[in-house]
Amino acid sequence: MKQIWIVSGLVVAALGTSALIVGGRALFGDEPAAATATQELPWQVTTLPGGGIQVLGLSVSPTGGAPVAGSSTLGDVLQRWGDKVQIAIVAAPNETGNLEAYVDPMQAGFISGKAIITAHLPPEVIQGMRERAAKTEYMGGTTRKATLSSADLAEALKAPVTAVSFIPAANLDEEIILTRFGQPAERVRSNGHLEHFLYPDKGLDLALDSEGKELLQYVAPAEFERLRQPLLNAAASASAPASAP
Repeated sequence: MKQIWIVSGLVVAALGTSALIVGGRALFGDEPAAATATQELPWQVTTLPGGGIQVLGLSVSPTGGAPVAGSSTLGDVLQRWGDKVQIAIVAAPNETGNLEAYVDPMQAGFISGKAIITAHLPPEVIQGMRERAAKTEYMGGTTRKATLSSADLAEALKAPVTAVSFIPAANLDEEIILTRFGQPAERVRSNGHLEHFLYPDKGLDLALDSEGKELLQYVAPAEFERLRQPLLNAAASASAPASAP
């Protein structure tokens, strides 16, 4: 399965589940005085030496290569959120899959929501873990979730975090986004109800959905083009004139 620029099966599942939806302004509009000190709010993104970012209380490393010094691992995720965490390999047909942690609920400062956290392991390691999985099940459609064996889980907990998808409980709108996150470098509309606010310096693609839930996807800034380019390709295809019969 391709990395975070293709929304994972766990993200799709999270978007499809019921949740308490609060007004965006109630959570995003009025920031408690002490909140800025947490450095865990969705709009608080810090660039780290080595090309990673600090966001939502996690250090996100570039995919591959040596992890950034102090980068978070799935072990850190499990230690912090405990029984709210599910770790598995999620794979579409004919793809190796991604090692992911689903956190529900997840508290980011005073913002609540759900998160899908992707960690990096070499494809051959992920394939071996899938073959040794304690259980494999369908998540809906043809996407499969492989629950790791206890031995493989211990190894997976060492894997560095390389992407984070956050689904806030609060609904957002354009005004909230621009106030909290600032002006994006680019805006790309996927369809009539979905628009992406792109912040390459933060490694953030914020998808505003007027008919559904918002999705914030974070990667290392150096990898942002792999998140952005599929959006541009899709937008170009949608606007291209139909060919004559």
